[in-house]
Amino acid sequence: MKIKLNPKDHGFLMIKVKKRKILLLPGDGIGPEVIAEVRKIIDWLNKNRSLDFEIDEDLVGGAAYDKHGTPITDEVFYKALESQAVVLGAVGGPKWDNLEFSKKPERALLKLRKELKLFANLRPAICFKQLVDASSLKPEIVSGLDIMIVRELTGGIYFGEPRGIKPINNGERKGINTHTYTSKEIERVGRVAFDLAKKRDNKVTSCEKSNVMEAGQLWKEEIQTLHDKDFKDVQLEHMLADNCAMQLLRNPKQFDVIVTDNLFGDILSDEAAMLTGSLGLLPSASLGAKDKNGNMRSMYEPVHGSAPDIAGKGLANPIATILSFAMALKYSLNMDNEAKELENAVQKVLNDGLRTKDILSMGNKEVSTKVMGDAVIAYLQK
Repeated sequence: MKIKLNPKDHGFLMIKVKKRKILLLPGDGIGPEVIAEVRKIIDWLNKNRSLDFEIDEDLVGGAAYDKHGTPITDEVFYKALESQAVVLGAVGGPKWDNLEFSKKPERALLKLRKELKLFANLRPAICFKQLVDASSLKPEIVSGLDIMIVRELTGGIYFGEPRGIKPINNGERKGINTHTYTSKEIERVGRVAFDLAKKRDNKVTSCEKSNVMEAGQLWKEEIQTLHDKDFKDVQLEHMLADNCAMQLLRNPKQFDVIVTDNLFGDILSDEAAMLTGSLGLLPSASLGAKDKNGNMRSMYEPVHGSAPDIAGKGLANPIATILSFAMALKYSLNMDNEAKELENAVQKVLNDGLRTKDILSMGNKEVSTKVMGDAVIAYLQK
Protein backbone atom coordinates (compact mmCIF):
# COMPACT_ATOMS: atom_id res chain seq x y z
CA MET A 1 0.00 0.00 0.00
CA LYS A 2 1.33 3.43 -0.96
CA ILE A 3 0.13 6.60 0.80
CA LYS A 4 0.87 9.92 -0.86
CA LEU A 5 -0.08 13.42 0.22
CA ASN A 6 -0.55 15.82 -2.68
CA PRO A 7 -1.08 19.57 -2.01
CA LYS A 8 -3.47 19.77 -4.96
CA ASP A 9 -5.74 17.30 -3.24
CA HIS A 10 -6.58 19.88 -0.55
CA GLY A 11 -5.04 17.84 2.20
CA PHE A 12 -6.82 14.54 1.45
CA LEU A 13 -4.79 11.35 1.54
CA MET A 14 -4.60 9.61 -1.84
CA ILE A 15 -4.32 5.90 -1.20
CA LYS A 16 -3.26 3.47 -3.87
CA VAL A 17 -4.15 -0.06 -2.85
CA LYS A 18 -2.63 -3.09 -4.51
CA LYS A 19 -5.42 -5.54 -5.14
CA ARG A 20 -5.21 -8.98 -3.59
CA LYS A 21 -4.84 -11.55 -6.35
CA ILE A 22 -6.69 -14.87 -6.21
CA LEU A 23 -5.87 -17.48 -8.84
CA LEU A 24 -8.65 -19.96 -9.61
CA LEU A 25 -7.58 -23.24 -11.21
CA PRO A 26 -10.75 -25.25 -11.95
CA GLY A 27 -8.94 -28.27 -13.38
CA ASP A 28 -10.81 -31.38 -14.49
CA GLY A 29 -14.05 -33.27 -13.93
CA ILE A 30 -16.29 -31.45 -11.46
CA GLY A 31 -13.55 -28.90 -10.74
CA PRO A 32 -14.97 -26.19 -13.04
CA GLU A 33 -18.45 -26.59 -11.52
CA VAL A 34 -17.38 -26.19 -7.89
CA ILE A 35 -14.91 -23.39 -8.64
CA ALA A 36 -17.71 -21.52 -10.42
CA GLU A 37 -19.60 -21.34 -7.12
CA VAL A 38 -16.54 -19.92 -5.34
CA ARG A 39 -16.15 -17.32 -8.08
CA LYS A 40 -19.75 -16.22 -7.50
CA ILE A 41 -19.01 -15.77 -3.80
CA ILE A 42 -15.86 -13.74 -4.49
CA ASP A 43 -17.77 -11.54 -6.93
CA TRP A 44 -20.49 -11.04 -4.31
CA LEU A 45 -17.93 -10.08 -1.65
CA ASN A 46 -16.29 -7.59 -4.01
CA LYS A 47 -19.63 -5.99 -4.84
CA ASN A 48 -21.36 -6.06 -1.46
CA ARG A 49 -18.44 -5.73 0.96
CA SER A 50 -16.32 -3.40 -1.17
CA LEU A 51 -13.44 -5.84 -1.17
CA ASP A 52 -10.54 -5.73 -3.59
CA PHE A 53 -10.05 -9.29 -4.81
CA GLU A 54 -8.63 -9.53 -8.30
CA ILE A 55 -9.56 -12.86 -9.86
CA ASP A 56 -7.59 -14.69 -12.52
CA GLU A 57 -8.52 -18.10 -13.85
CA ASP A 58 -6.50 -20.58 -15.89
CA LEU A 59 -5.98 -24.20 -16.88
CA VAL A 60 -4.32 -26.94 -14.87
CA GLY A 61 -4.18 -30.75 -14.94
CA GLY A 62 -5.72 -32.68 -17.80
CA ALA A 63 -7.36 -29.55 -19.21
CA ALA A 64 -3.94 -27.90 -19.49
CA TYR A 65 -2.45 -31.00 -21.07
CA ASP A 66 -5.17 -31.12 -23.71
CA LYS A 67 -4.44 -27.53 -24.77
CA HIS A 68 -0.73 -27.12 -24.07
CA GLY A 69 0.72 -30.64 -23.82
CA THR A 70 1.73 -30.12 -20.20
CA PRO A 71 -0.28 -30.34 -16.94
CA ILE A 72 0.84 -26.82 -15.93
CA THR A 73 2.44 -24.11 -18.05
CA ASP A 74 5.17 -21.79 -16.84
CA GLU A 75 2.75 -18.88 -17.23
CA VAL A 76 0.25 -20.42 -14.81
CA PHE A 77 2.99 -21.33 -12.38
CA TYR A 78 4.21 -17.71 -12.30
CA LYS A 79 0.63 -16.55 -11.78
CA ALA A 80 0.51 -18.80 -8.73
CA LEU A 81 3.76 -17.26 -7.44
CA GLU A 82 2.24 -13.78 -7.66
CA SER A 83 -1.11 -14.63 -6.04
CA GLN A 84 -2.12 -14.20 -2.41
CA ALA A 85 -4.04 -17.47 -2.65
CA VAL A 86 -4.58 -20.23 -5.20
CA VAL A 87 -7.91 -22.07 -5.16
CA LEU A 88 -7.86 -25.35 -7.09
CA GLY A 89 -10.81 -27.54 -8.06
CA ALA A 90 -9.59 -31.05 -8.93
CA VAL A 91 -7.27 -32.72 -11.41
CA GLY A 92 -7.14 -36.06 -13.16
CA GLY A 93 -9.43 -38.70 -14.58
CA PRO A 94 -9.33 -41.90 -16.66
CA LYS A 95 -8.97 -39.89 -19.88
CA TRP A 96 -5.33 -39.24 -18.98
CA ASP A 97 -4.45 -42.53 -17.28
CA ASN A 98 -2.16 -43.71 -20.09
CA LEU A 99 0.00 -40.59 -20.29
CA GLU A 100 3.64 -40.88 -19.34
CA PHE A 101 4.20 -40.18 -15.66
CA SER A 102 5.64 -36.68 -16.11
CA LYS A 103 2.59 -35.59 -18.13
CA LYS A 104 -0.13 -36.87 -15.82
CA PRO A 105 -2.53 -34.21 -14.46
CA GLU A 106 -1.48 -34.91 -10.86
CA ARG A 107 2.06 -33.76 -11.62
CA ALA A 108 0.75 -30.19 -11.76
CA LEU A 109 -0.49 -30.50 -8.21
CA LEU A 110 2.81 -31.92 -6.99
CA LYS A 111 4.77 -29.19 -8.80
CA LEU A 112 2.68 -26.44 -7.22
CA ARG A 113 3.15 -27.92 -3.76
CA LYS A 114 6.87 -28.42 -4.21
CA GLU A 115 7.85 -25.24 -6.05
CA LEU A 116 5.64 -22.97 -3.95
CA LYS A 117 7.16 -24.69 -0.89
CA LEU A 118 3.75 -25.54 0.55
CA PHE A 119 5.02 -27.85 3.25
CA ALA A 120 2.01 -28.03 5.59
CA ASN A 121 -1.32 -29.48 4.48
CA LEU A 122 -4.23 -28.76 6.84
CA ARG A 123 -7.20 -31.09 6.47
CA PRO A 124 -10.01 -30.68 8.98
CA ALA A 125 -12.38 -33.61 9.50
CA ILE A 126 -15.58 -32.17 10.94
CA CYS A 127 -18.82 -34.09 11.31
CA PHE A 128 -21.61 -31.57 10.73
CA LYS A 129 -24.43 -32.13 13.21
CA GLN A 130 -26.93 -32.10 10.34
CA LEU A 131 -25.13 -35.04 8.68
CA VAL A 132 -24.30 -37.36 11.56
CA ASP A 133 -26.45 -40.09 10.02
CA ALA A 134 -24.48 -39.91 6.76
CA SER A 135 -21.37 -41.35 8.45
CA SER A 136 -20.72 -45.08 8.23
CA LEU A 137 -20.03 -45.09 11.99
CA LYS A 138 -22.55 -44.92 14.81
CA PRO A 139 -23.79 -41.41 15.66
CA GLU A 140 -22.41 -41.56 19.19
CA ILE A 141 -18.92 -42.19 17.79
CA VAL A 142 -18.81 -39.32 15.27
CA SER A 143 -21.21 -36.74 16.71
CA GLY A 144 -19.21 -33.59 17.47
CA LEU A 145 -16.09 -34.87 15.67
CA ASP A 146 -13.58 -32.10 14.95
CA ILE A 147 -10.06 -33.25 14.00
CA MET A 148 -7.31 -31.31 12.26
CA ILE A 149 -4.77 -33.39 10.35
CA VAL A 150 -1.49 -31.66 9.54
CA ARG A 151 0.31 -33.51 6.75
CA GLU A 152 3.88 -32.77 5.70
CA LEU A 153 3.57 -32.07 1.99
CA THR A 154 6.91 -31.61 0.24
CA GLY A 155 9.09 -34.42 1.58
CA GLY A 156 8.90 -38.13 2.20
CA ILE A 157 8.41 -40.92 -0.26
CA TYR A 158 6.56 -38.82 -2.87
CA PHE A 159 9.63 -36.68 -3.52
CA GLY A 160 12.59 -38.74 -2.30
CA GLU A 161 15.45 -39.73 -4.60
CA PRO A 162 16.36 -42.12 -6.11
CA ARG A 163 13.06 -43.07 -7.66
CA GLY A 164 11.83 -44.72 -10.84
CA ILE A 165 11.28 -48.05 -12.58
CA LYS A 166 14.25 -49.94 -14.00
CA PRO A 167 14.86 -53.37 -15.56
CA ILE A 168 16.61 -56.05 -13.52
CA ASN A 169 17.66 -59.65 -14.15
CA ASN A 170 15.40 -62.29 -15.73
CA GLY A 171 13.29 -59.75 -17.58
CA GLU A 172 11.79 -58.34 -14.38
CA ARG A 173 11.46 -54.70 -13.40
CA LYS A 174 12.04 -52.90 -10.12
CA GLY A 175 10.13 -49.89 -8.77
CA ILE A 176 12.04 -47.56 -6.45
CA ASN A 177 10.81 -44.82 -4.16
CA THR A 178 12.87 -43.35 -1.35
CA HIS A 179 11.41 -42.25 1.99
CA THR A 180 13.56 -39.51 3.45
CA TYR A 181 13.19 -36.61 5.90
CA THR A 182 15.49 -34.03 7.46
CA SER A 183 15.28 -32.55 10.92
CA LYS A 184 14.29 -29.15 9.48
CA GLU A 185 11.42 -30.60 7.44
CA ILE A 186 10.02 -32.35 10.51
CA GLU A 187 10.50 -29.39 12.84
CA ARG A 188 8.71 -26.85 10.64
CA VAL A 189 5.57 -28.95 10.12
CA GLY A 190 5.59 -29.93 13.79
CA ARG A 191 5.63 -26.26 14.75
CA VAL A 192 2.51 -25.67 12.62
CA ALA A 193 0.73 -28.53 14.40
CA PHE A 194 1.63 -27.31 17.90
CA ASP A 195 0.59 -23.73 17.08
CA LEU A 196 -2.78 -24.97 15.81
CA ALA A 197 -3.30 -27.15 18.88
CA LYS A 198 -2.83 -24.13 21.17
CA LYS A 199 -5.87 -22.56 19.48
CA ARG A 200 -7.91 -25.76 19.76
CA ASP A 201 -7.90 -28.44 22.50
CA ASN A 202 -4.12 -28.29 23.12
CA LYS A 203 -3.29 -31.86 22.10
CA VAL A 204 -1.05 -33.17 19.31
CA THR A 205 -0.78 -36.80 18.21
CA SER A 206 2.32 -37.45 16.12
CA CYS A 207 2.12 -40.51 13.86
CA GLU A 208 4.96 -42.45 12.22
CA LYS A 209 6.34 -46.00 11.92
CA SER A 210 9.34 -45.65 14.23
CA ASN A 211 9.21 -49.37 14.99
CA VAL A 212 10.32 -50.35 11.46
CA MET A 213 11.58 -47.17 9.71
CA GLU A 214 14.62 -45.07 10.54
CA ALA A 215 12.93 -42.00 9.05
CA GLY A 216 10.05 -42.70 11.40
CA GLN A 217 12.43 -42.89 14.35
CA LEU A 218 13.90 -39.51 13.36
CA TRP A 219 10.37 -38.08 13.04
CA LYS A 220 9.47 -39.19 16.57
CA GLU A 221 12.68 -37.84 18.07
CA GLU A 222 12.47 -34.45 16.34
CA ILE A 223 8.82 -33.91 17.28
CA GLN A 224 9.64 -34.76 20.91
CA THR A 225 12.62 -32.39 20.91
CA LEU A 226 10.49 -29.55 19.49
CA HIS A 227 7.81 -30.20 22.11
CA ASP A 228 10.28 -30.22 25.00
CA LYS A 229 11.95 -27.03 23.78
CA ASP A 230 9.03 -24.79 22.78
CA PHE A 231 5.66 -26.43 23.47
CA LYS A 232 5.77 -28.06 26.89
CA ASP A 233 2.28 -26.73 27.61
CA VAL A 234 0.78 -28.78 24.75
CA GLN A 235 -0.08 -32.43 25.36
CA LEU A 236 1.91 -34.69 23.02
CA GLU A 237 1.22 -38.32 22.19
CA HIS A 238 3.19 -40.54 19.82
CA MET A 239 1.28 -43.21 17.91
CA LEU A 240 2.21 -45.68 15.19
CA ALA A 241 0.43 -44.80 11.96
CA ASP A 242 -1.29 -48.18 11.61
CA ASN A 243 -2.63 -47.91 15.15
CA CYS A 244 -3.87 -44.40 14.35
CA ALA A 245 -5.80 -45.82 11.38
CA MET A 246 -7.49 -48.26 13.73
CA GLN A 247 -8.15 -45.67 16.44
CA LEU A 248 -9.81 -43.33 13.92
CA LEU A 249 -12.48 -45.99 13.48
CA ARG A 250 -12.58 -47.07 17.12
CA ASN A 251 -12.59 -43.72 18.94
CA PRO A 252 -11.93 -40.76 16.62
CA LYS A 253 -12.85 -38.10 19.18
CA GLN A 254 -9.70 -38.90 21.18
CA PHE A 255 -7.78 -36.83 18.59
CA ASP A 256 -7.41 -33.07 18.30
CA VAL A 257 -4.45 -32.34 15.97
CA ILE A 258 -2.71 -35.19 14.17
CA VAL A 259 0.68 -34.44 12.58
CA THR A 260 2.28 -36.96 10.26
CA ASP A 261 4.37 -37.40 7.14
CA ASN A 262 3.37 -37.14 3.49
CA LEU A 263 2.42 -40.77 2.85
CA PHE A 264 0.64 -41.50 6.14
CA GLY A 265 -1.03 -38.09 6.02
CA ASP A 266 -2.43 -38.86 2.60
CA ILE A 267 -3.96 -42.11 3.86
CA LEU A 268 -5.10 -41.05 7.33
CA SER A 269 -6.71 -37.81 6.17
CA ASP A 270 -8.82 -39.68 3.58
CA GLU A 271 -9.90 -42.14 6.26
CA ALA A 272 -10.79 -39.33 8.65
CA ALA A 273 -12.69 -37.54 5.90
CA MET A 274 -14.96 -40.50 5.33
CA LEU A 275 -15.89 -40.58 9.03
CA THR A 276 -17.78 -37.36 8.37
CA GLY A 277 -20.10 -38.88 5.76
CA SER A 278 -18.91 -37.26 2.53
CA LEU A 279 -15.69 -36.09 0.90
CA GLY A 280 -17.81 -33.40 -0.72
CA LEU A 281 -17.89 -31.44 2.55
CA LEU A 282 -14.24 -31.22 3.51
CA PRO A 283 -11.75 -28.49 2.61
CA SER A 284 -7.98 -28.34 2.80
CA ALA A 285 -5.22 -25.76 2.92
CA SER A 286 -1.60 -26.09 1.83
CA LEU A 287 0.60 -23.46 3.43
CA GLY A 288 4.17 -22.25 3.08
CA ALA A 289 6.38 -20.39 5.51
CA LYS A 290 5.61 -16.77 6.38
CA ASP A 291 8.00 -14.10 5.14
CA LYS A 292 9.23 -11.14 7.21
CA ASN A 293 5.97 -9.29 6.43
CA GLY A 294 3.80 -12.18 7.58
CA ASN A 295 2.77 -13.16 4.05
CA MET A 296 2.93 -16.70 2.75
CA ARG A 297 2.20 -18.68 -0.38
CA SER A 298 -0.81 -20.94 -0.18
CA MET A 299 -3.17 -23.20 -2.10
CA TYR A 300 -6.66 -24.31 -1.14
CA GLU A 301 -8.59 -27.24 -2.56
CA PRO A 302 -11.44 -29.60 -1.69
CA VAL A 303 -10.54 -33.06 -0.49
CA HIS A 304 -12.70 -34.79 -3.09
CA GLY A 305 -11.35 -35.77 -6.49
CA SER A 306 -12.44 -34.87 -10.00
CA ALA A 307 -15.39 -37.34 -10.04
CA PRO A 308 -15.56 -37.52 -13.85
CA ASP A 309 -18.62 -39.81 -13.71
CA ILE A 310 -20.80 -36.90 -12.55
CA ALA A 311 -18.99 -34.04 -14.27
CA GLY A 312 -21.26 -31.63 -16.12
CA LYS A 313 -24.45 -32.97 -14.52
CA GLY A 314 -24.87 -30.38 -11.78
CA LEU A 315 -24.57 -33.05 -9.09
CA ALA A 316 -21.29 -31.99 -7.52
CA ASN A 317 -21.26 -30.75 -3.95
CA PRO A 318 -19.57 -27.29 -3.85
CA ILE A 319 -19.41 -27.05 -0.05
CA ALA A 320 -15.86 -28.42 0.29
CA THR A 321 -14.59 -25.87 -2.23
CA ILE A 322 -16.54 -23.05 -0.60
CA LEU A 323 -15.10 -23.99 2.79
CA SER A 324 -11.64 -24.17 1.20
CA PHE A 325 -12.11 -20.54 0.19
CA ALA A 326 -13.19 -19.79 3.77
CA MET A 327 -9.83 -21.21 4.87
CA ALA A 328 -8.14 -18.90 2.35
CA LEU A 329 -9.94 -15.93 3.89
CA LYS A 330 -8.71 -16.99 7.32
CA TYR A 331 -5.13 -18.11 6.71
CA SER A 332 -3.97 -16.09 3.69
CA LEU A 333 -6.16 -12.98 3.54
CA ASN A 334 -6.48 -12.17 7.28
CA MET A 335 -10.26 -11.97 7.07
CA ASP A 336 -11.42 -14.08 10.00
CA ASN A 337 -14.83 -12.42 10.22
CA GLU A 338 -15.65 -13.06 6.57
CA ALA A 339 -14.41 -16.64 6.91
CA LYS A 340 -16.73 -17.20 9.86
CA GLU A 341 -19.65 -15.65 8.01
CA LEU A 342 -19.10 -18.01 5.10
CA GLU A 343 -18.85 -21.04 7.40
CA ASN A 344 -22.05 -19.97 9.18
CA ALA A 345 -23.85 -19.56 5.85
CA VAL A 346 -22.95 -23.15 4.94
CA GLN A 347 -24.28 -24.37 8.30
CA LYS A 348 -27.57 -22.52 7.77
CA VAL A 349 -28.01 -23.99 4.30
CA LEU A 350 -27.56 -27.47 5.77
CA ASN A 351 -30.03 -26.56 8.54
CA ASP A 352 -32.56 -25.79 5.82
CA GLY A 353 -32.26 -29.36 4.57
CA LEU A 354 -30.71 -28.53 1.21
CA ARG A 355 -28.55 -31.40 -0.02
CA THR A 356 -26.63 -32.35 -3.11
CA LYS A 357 -27.01 -35.99 -4.09
CA ASP A 358 -23.92 -37.23 -2.22
CA ILE A 359 -25.39 -36.22 1.16
CA LEU A 360 -29.09 -36.63 0.40
CA SER A 361 -31.23 -38.36 3.02
CA MET A 362 -34.93 -38.83 3.60
CA GLY A 363 -36.81 -35.65 4.44
CA ASN A 364 -34.28 -33.34 2.77
CA LYS A 365 -34.38 -31.57 -0.58
CA GLU A 366 -32.00 -32.45 -3.39
CA VAL A 367 -30.49 -29.43 -5.12
CA SER A 368 -27.95 -28.84 -7.87
CA THR A 369 -24.43 -27.51 -7.53
CA LYS A 370 -25.58 -24.06 -8.63
CA VAL A 371 -28.58 -23.92 -6.29
CA MET A 372 -26.37 -24.90 -3.33
CA GLY A 373 -23.98 -22.05 -4.13
CA ASP A 374 -26.84 -19.59 -4.56
CA ALA A 375 -28.27 -20.64 -1.19
CA VAL A 376 -24.96 -19.87 0.54
CA ILE A 377 -24.91 -16.40 -1.03
CA ALA A 378 -28.53 -15.85 0.05
CA TYR A 379 -27.50 -16.36 3.68
CA LEU A 380 -24.51 -14.04 3.25
CA GLN A 381 -26.98 -11.38 2.11
CA LYS A 382 -29.05 -11.86 5.26
